[in-house]
Amino acid sequence: MLRSFPSHRRAKLTTAALLHPMTTTRSLSAANPNIPLPESYTVTPPIKPWPQRLYPKRLVSMITRQQNLDLALQIFHYAGKYHSGFFHNYDTYDSIIHKLSRARCFGPLEDLLLELHKAKIKCGENLFITVIRNYGLAGKPDLAFKTFIRIQDFNVQRSVRSLNTLLNGFVQNKRYDLVHDVFRNCRSKYGVVPNVFTCNILIKALCKKNDIEGATKVLDEMPAMGMIPNVVTYTTILGGYASRGDMVNAKKVFGDLFDRGWLPDATTYTILMDGYCKQGRLVDAIKLMDDMDGNGVEPNDVTYGVMIEAFCKEKKAGEARNMLDDMLEKKYVPSSALCCKVIDVLCEDGKVEEACDLWKRMLAKNCTPDNAITSTLIHWLCKEGKVWEARKLFGEFERGSIPSLLTYNTLIAGMCERGELSEAGRLWDDMMEKGCKPNAFTYNMLIKGISKIGNAKEGIRILEEMLDKGCTPNKSTYALLIEELCAKGMEGEVDKVVSMAMASGRIDRDSWKLFLDKVIGNLDRGTDALNGLLVENS
Repeated sequence: MLRSFPSHRRAKLTTAALLHPMTTTRSLSAANPNIPLPESYTVTPPIKPWPQRLYPKRLVSMITRQQNLDLALQIFHYAGKYHSGFFHNYDTYDSIIHKLSRARCFGPLEDLLLELHKAKIKCGENLFITVIRNYGLAGKPDLAFKTFIRIQDFNVQRSVRSLNTLLNGFVQNKRYDLVHDVFRNCRSKYGVVPNVFTCNILIKALCKKNDIEGATKVLDEMPAMGMIPNVVTYTTILGGYASRGDMVNAKKVFGDLFDRGWLPDATTYTILMDGYCKQGRLVDAIKLMDDMDGNGVEPNDVTYGVMIEAFCKEKKAGEARNMLDDMLEKKYVPSSALCCKVIDVLCEDGKVEEACDLWKRMLAKNCTPDNAITSTLIHWLCKEGKVWEARKLFGEFERGSIPSLLTYNTLIAGMCERGELSEAGRLWDDMMEKGCKPNAFTYNMLIKGISKIGNAKEGIRILEEMLDKGCTPNKSTYALLIEELCAKGMEGEVDKVVSMAMASGRIDRDSWKLFLDKVIGNLDRGTDALNGLLVENS
C-alpha cells in the first residue's frame, strides 16, 4: 500500500513513468506486478531547480523558454500531476499546444485537446486558430477542417477569424472547391458572418483555379452583402487576369482601382509589371515603375526582383546592375539566384570587373555572397584567364564562409584548365582537410589538367585512387583518359583502364557504350578487347 502519497497522486504516477521513465527512481511500468511496490518513492522534476511556488504565468514562461520540445511537454505534465496545489488553466494549455502545433507534433497535441475538453476549462478561439493554421501549413487541410468543426464542442463561439484561417489553409493546399463550399454554408452551418477578407480569400481561390469570371461575379455581389471591395480585392482579380496573360483586362481592373478612389500599392504595381515582363513588354513595365514612383509608392523587394530578372532576360546588364544597386541601397537582401543572374549577364557582356565590384559592394552592405554567387564569379574570372584573381576572391570568401564542393570544383577546374596543377593540388588538399569529399567532376578536372601537360599515366593513377575512394567514374572520366592514351599511342594502357573499370563492377550504360565504340570498335584489336571484356565481366 502506498502510504506516502494521497490516493489522487497514486493513480497518476504510472502515467508519468510511462511518459518519462527517468522521472522516477525506478520505472513502474517495468516492475513485476507480483513484487510489492516500495513503501515510498519520489518523482523528480524534469528540470532543476524546480520552483517551490508555481503559478500558471510562471509555467507558461518556463514552457515558452524551453527549446527542447519533449522537455517542455514533461514540464507541463509534471506541473499538473505532481506539483502540490497547482492546476492548469487555459493559458498553460495554450502555451504547450502552441509549441507543439508550430513543431508539427500533432499526436501529443490531439491528446492535450482531449484533456482540455474533459477538464471543461473555459477556452478562447486563439488556441484553435493556431492549430488550424499549422494543420494548413503542414499540408493537412482535412484535420484543419476537423478542428474548425470541433471548436463548438469546447463551448467556444466560432468567429470569422477562425473561418478565414481555415479558408487560407484550403487555398495553400489547393483545395479551392472546399473554399467555395464552406463560404456558401458559413452562415447556415457554422454560424459565422463573412467579412471582406473572407470574400478576398474566395476570390483568390477562384482566380487560382482560373475562374476569373466567378471571381468577378463575387466582386460585383460584395456591395449587396454589405461589403466594400478593397485594394486586395482588385489586386487579386488583376493578378488572375495577368496570370492568364490577359493584360487588357488586367489594365482595366488597375484603372478601376483609381476610379473608385483607391491607390494601388506595391503589390498591385508589381503584379501588373510582372505580367508585362512575362510577355516581353519591358517598356510597359518600366513606364509602370515610373508611374509608381510618381504616385509615391515605394517598390518592394519583389518589385526589384521582377524588374532585375526582366533586364537580365533582355541582356541589359547595366540596367540590371543599377537596379540591384538600388535594391541594396534600400537594404533589401536579393536572393542568391537573382545575384547570379546579374553577375552572369554582366560577365556575358564582358564586364567581369563590374561583376567583381558588385560582389564587393554586397560585402560592404553586409549581404554576404553565398557559394552559388561566388562560384558564378569564379567561373567567369577563370574563363577570362584571371585564375589568380579568382583565387584571391576565393580566399576572401573563405574567410567568412565555408566553401562548398561547387566552389572548390569551379576554382580547381579553372586552375587545371590553365595548367596551374600545383595550386589545384593545394586546393584539393584544403578541400579534403575540411571534410569536403571530391566527386567525379573534381577527379575529371584533375585528369583533364594532367592530360593537358602530357602525363597520361598519372591520369590512370588518379582513376585508381578514385575507385579506391568509392567515387564512381562516369563516361567523361573514361573518355578523357582513353582519348589521351590513344593520342599518345598507348593502346595497351587503354586495356588497363577497361580492366580497372570492369573490376570495380561500377559501369553505367554510357560508359559501356563508350567502351564498345572506342575500344571494341577498333578493327585491328576489337576481337581481343571484346574477349577481354567478356572474361573480366564473367
